[in-house]
Amino acid sequence: MAEIHQTASLSPTKLELLPVWMSTQRWYAAKGRVPKLRRLWSWRLDDPAGEVGIETLLVVDEGGSEPVVYQVPLTYRGAPLEGARHALVGTMEHSVLGRRWVYDGAHDPVYAAQLLALVLGQAIPQAGSQSDTAEPGVVGERHPSWTAETTLVGSKVLKGEQSNTSIIFDCTDSDGAPKPLICKVFRTLQAGDNPDVTVQGALSEAGSSRVPRMVGAVSATWPAPDDSVATGHLAFAQEFLPGTEDAWRVALRSVGAGADFTQAASDLGAATAEVHELLAQVLPTDPVTPEAIAAVVASMRGRYISAASEVPALAAYEHQIAAVFDRAVNAPWPRLQRIHGDYHLGQVLHVPDRGWVLLDFEGEPLRPLAERGRPDLAVRDIAGMLRSFDYAAGSWEHSHPGQSARAWVTAAQQAFLDGYGAQCGRDPRQDAALLIAFQLDKALYEVVYEARNRPTWLTIPTDAVSRLLDDARKDLS
Repeated sequence: MAEIHQTASLSPTKLELLPVWMSTQRWYAAKGRVPKLRRLWSWRLDDPAGEVGIETLLVVDEGGSEPVVYQVPLTYRGAPLEGARHALVGTMEHSVLGRRWVYDGAHDPVYAAQLLALVLGQAIPQAGSQSDTAEPGVVGERHPSWTAETTLVGSKVLKGEQSNTSIIFDCTDSDGAPKPLICKVFRTLQAGDNPDVTVQGALSEAGSSRVPRMVGAVSATWPAPDDSVATGHLAFAQEFLPGTEDAWRVALRSVGAGADFTQAASDLGAATAEVHELLAQVLPTDPVTPEAIAAVVASMRGRYISAASEVPALAAYEHQIAAVFDRAVNAPWPRLQRIHGDYHLGQVLHVPDRGWVLLDFEGEPLRPLAERGRPDLAVRDIAGMLRSFDYAAGSWEHSHPGQSARAWVTAAQQAFLDGYGAQCGRDPRQDAALLIAFQLDKALYEVVYEARNRPTWLTIPTDAVSRLLDDARKDLS
C-alpha cells in the first residue's frame, strides 16, 4: 500500500487530482483560482500496520505572479476512512491495487500518529523522489526541554485556521494523566527558519512560563522552484492548553459588560515586557543604523500610499501622517531584537495558575519569512496590542450603534503601558514619537485589510487614524 508512489500507473495522477481540491482549502493563498501545480519533491512515512500509504508532496503553484510552494500531506487507503468524507481529496485507480481513496493527511489518524512520532524522533522518514540539484531530506527533532513520556490516544484537526493546519493530539504522560499537544503543519513553505520554531523554542529552553512548552519540530531540505536548494521547517509541536480563552474573547466580554479591564491589561503589559526582556537575553540583538531606520519608515510611508489608494479620503491627512513618520526618524531608537511580530489579543491565552501565555510567534503571515525572522523594535508589539484594544471596543461599537466604549479603550491601553513599564523599568510613553508612529502604521495596515475584506468595518481603523493624529498634535503642543 505504501508503494503507491512508484512505477504503477494512476488515474487520475496526483497532480491531476490536487488542483481543484486545493483551490477550496482555507490555507490556499490564491483565492478564486485553481492552482497550476508542478511537483518539486515528496517524502514518506511508514504505517506500522502496512495498510495506509503516507506521502507528503511539495508542490509549487506557478499560476500567480510569484511561485508559491505548498506542503500537501496525503494518505492512500483501500477503503473509505469512516467519518472523514470532509477530508477526501478524491479517488484514483491504481493499475495493480485498484481503487484508492486519497485523504488530506492531517485528518487521517495514521498520518497524525506517525507525524507525532517523527517530531519525537521515533519515526524515520523516507525520500519519495530524488533531485539532481539537491540532497533532500527530512529530520524530526524533539526539543531538549520536552522530557515527558508521551502516549498518543487520538487526534483531531483544529478548525478555523487560515494559513496552516493544526492537529490536536490527545496524549497522556507516564502516569496516564492528560497531556494534550498541538502540532502546526505549515502549508506554505519558504526557505529559512520559521520564527514560531526559533523564537518559541528559545523561550521554552530558557524556561519561560509565558509560552506553551515546545515539544519538537520537523525540518527539511527540498528542491526550490528555481532549482536551488531550500531548507526550512515543515511542522512545529507544542503543549496544548485546553479550556482556556484568548484575550480577545475576554476583552470583548469586558467591553460588553462595561467591566473594568485594567488589572488584566496591566498584567498583560507585564507579561509582554517579560517576554521581550527574555528574548533580548537569549537571542541576538542588533544596533540600530540609519539604514535600518530608513527601511522601517519607508515601509510605513508605503503603507500610507496603499491605504490612500483604497480610501482616497485619507489624502487629506497626508502632511500630518508624513510629519508623524518624520518625527519617528529623528527620535532615539532602541536596539533591534526578536519580537512577536503579529501581536494582538487573539494571540494571548489566559491560563489558570500561569496568567497570560503568548502564542504564534510566526509573525505576519503575509510578510516574507526572511523579514519575519529579522530583529525588530519591541514597540511594534506594544503598538499592535494597543490597536487590538481599540479593535475590541470598535467591534462592539459596530454592533451597538450609538454607544461608545472609548473610556474602556483608554483605561485598558494606559493600564497595559503601566504594566509594561513597571516590569521592564522604562515606560513606553517615553518613546512617544515611535509609539504613535507604529500605531499609525498598524492602523493604515488595517485600513487596507478592511477595505479589501470587510468594508463595513472600515470606520474602525479610519477613525483610529484621525484619533492618533490628534494625539500626535497634542503631544507636540
